[in-house]
Amino acid sequence: MISTSDFKKGLTIELDGEIYVIIDFLHVKPGKGGAFVRTKIKNLKTGYVLDRTFRAGEKMEQAIVERKVMQYLYNDGENYHFMNKENYEQISLSSEQVEEVKEFLKEGEDVEIVFCKGSLIGAELPNFMDLKVISTVPGVKGNTVSGALKSATLETGAIIQVPLFIEEGDIIRVDTREKRYVERI
Repeated sequence: MISTSDFKKGLTIELDGEIYVIIDFLHVKPGKGGAFVRTKIKNLKTGYVLDRTFRAGEKMEQAIVERKVMQYLYNDGENYHFMNKENYEQISLSSEQVEEVKEFLKEGEDVEIVFCKGSLIGAELPNFMDLKVISTVPGVKGNTVSGALKSATLETGAIIQVPLFIEEGDIIRVDTREKRYVERI
């Protein structure tokens, strides 16, 4: 059992039969009344983010989460298949389990598969990935407005906003958490 005083970012807790990870928290001590902790928690199965308030000192169960690095193999239309590189064991996740990350899944890439109590929960991508731009509108000479963006389709099918100087065939670094352009490689 853990208390609200043990909260930190990235901690996994079990609440109402579901497993959540703490994204953000704030300890609040109002002038009148008892202290409480405001949290932003993310459901590891569904990916939904909730705002939840706990009384200070409230106890809950800590969820022990295991992460294994596996290689993404392919998508058969229904399931996404991954392989453990150590023992070549293959597992498949449903489309719902990879909903948050499927637009950046690239064949052959390493992905963290999350398990809790022996059951599969989902997949997590590396924070940054280098991906090739497949299509975008060409930049026009003289179009140098600072901070202007355009849409670009990446090799995984994801569409993100990129600066005007990015062209088809460029390889760019993408922040997979915020789904945004970082830099050109």
